[in-house]
Amino acid sequence: MVFDIIYVVSKDSLALDTLPAAAQAGLRRLGADLSTARKRRRQSQREWAQRLQVSVPTLIRMEKGDPSVSAGIYATALWLIQRHEALAALADPKFDLAALEQDVSEARERYRRG
Repeated sequence: MVFDIIYVVSKDSLALDTLPAAAQAGLRRLGADLSTARKRRRQSQREWAQRLQVSVPTLIRMEKGDPSVSAGIYATALWLIQRHEALAALADPKFDLAALEQDVSEARERYRRG
């Protein structure tokens, strides 16, 4: 007798369990906006899932903002709606105010010592 054994590996991780509420809210908003974009284009979930090369359940999870969905899938969905350029600006150093404040602080300290 031959038995096929299928092991399912959970995608749960500590990082997902401790995702800040603000980050989770951002993903939910992104998912909802992608869902709206798909609907405005009058495309079914099946059509978009095929274009993203994912299953319909994965697309549904993405549209709900599930953090376990690959960033690459979110990026491809943004590409489908021609918003992929926005990804490049997300972590642009010129908008990292905390790091800029630290740079100014360190420059002031060097000036005082100099």
